[in-house]
Amino acid sequence: MTDENIKKVAKILLGAGLVFAGIGHLTFARKEFQAQVPNWVPIKKDATVVQSGLVEIALGTALILTPKKYEQTVGKIASGLFTAVFPGNISQYKNRRNAFGLNTDAKRFGRLFFQPVLIYWALKSTNNVG
Repeated sequence: MTDENIKKVAKILLGAGLVFAGIGHLTFARKEFQAQVPNWVPIKKDATVVQSGLVEIALGTALILTPKKYEQTVGKIASGLFTAVFPGNISQYKNRRNAFGLNTDAKRFGRLFFQPVLIYWALKSTNNVG
């Protein structure tokens, strides 16, 4: 498998993951995602979860379907989303909120290190990183 094919598969998997997470925001994991919304967000937690779910579905779809010409832009937007939601992960850790099986400080702390992986994945799979 060539480097380009690996990147394409990685981009599609990331897009599919975003669509799945977005659907979760709107349905089966709605309460879990509310645990990640920081208290300082000026919008109701449920509205924040619904809106971010719609964004994730749209962005995941864009990652899968965007022509090569625009994939770097979409990758930068995806990395921006992963950066923007990172305070939610910090809030979940800081406030000791259980969700998604993250029911210990160690698990919640470990989750913080996954966000940079998502950022890199978004950039690397869309040719923003060599």
